[in-house]
Amino acid sequence: MEESSVFDNAVELPDADFKQKGVGLIGFEQRFQQVFNNLRQLLAPQELEAWSMKHHHKLLPAIVSLASRHPLIILEGDAGTGKTISAEVIADRMTRELKKDGVFIRLSTRVRGQGLHGQMAQLVNDAFAQLKKLAGKQKLAFLLIDEADAIATTRSTEQMHQEEKAAVNTLIQKIDETRELKGRSIVFLSTNHLRLLDEAIVRRAALVMKFERPQNEERQELFKQELDGVTLTPKQLVELAALTGPEANNGITYSYSDLRLRLIPSAIAQVCPDGPLTFAALKDAINSTQPSPIIA
Repeated sequence: MEESSVFDNAVELPDADFKQKGVGLIGFEQRFQQVFNNLRQLLAPQELEAWSMKHHHKLLPAIVSLASRHPLIILEGDAGTGKTISAEVIADRMTRELKKDGVFIRLSTRVRGQGLHGQMAQLVNDAFAQLKKLAGKQKLAFLLIDEADAIATTRSTEQMHQEEKAAVNTLIQKIDETRELKGRSIVFLSTNHLRLLDEAIVRRAALVMKFERPQNEERQELFKQELDGVTLTPKQLVELAALTGPEANNGITYSYSDLRLRLIPSAIAQVCPDGPLTFAALKDAINSTQPSPIIA
């Protein structure tokens, strides 16, 4: 199997496009610090050792234990909540903070296509072999496995085929082997269904980060950012946030992608090229654009 069939693309880091994606990513700074503070123990172990010697005058046994953690981050949440873009921007920011080069690769959805079950274990093995190849002393390698529940489903399921179990076993083995790279590689698993992931994989995660649909204040901030230059009053921004919240939509909140990629473009399509974007056009777009259903 050629590399091009395993990965969607490989992006050299730092990357200007990834950095730009993070500019309007609401709540990103808090998420980044949570990931970075967890992983810097692996990415920069000398800092932790120096801290231990300075404040405790010895290398704490806990520091040694931290070295055996898995460089695995699980991103859990509904579709459209920003998991994939967050993985990209976090990886880019890490290389900038640590002043290192990097590369970001994403396991192609093609490897989970119909008829490839028998090849899944080999494809997972190929992906991690490439990750190991890309990781260097001064280069970080990031692997994103999107929709990970499709290849990391719990092995306790009776209906699971033997070849699917083999793929999960291979994935667990390869996640274990990433520790040998001593912080030079990071694996992101993105899932809409954390409960479906194999328990052994979840236990290995250094961090499980929950992504949710935007709260009221976050929806207001999104409209304010995306519509900078449109004549809207603070009261109208509050109303737009309310109209896209759960109370107005049978308990379902508009996702980030619903707002950015469906609702606002729909409003622009109504008025362009004849007139400016208005509050009325945005309200009309809300009435004609329903929030995406929540994946159970």
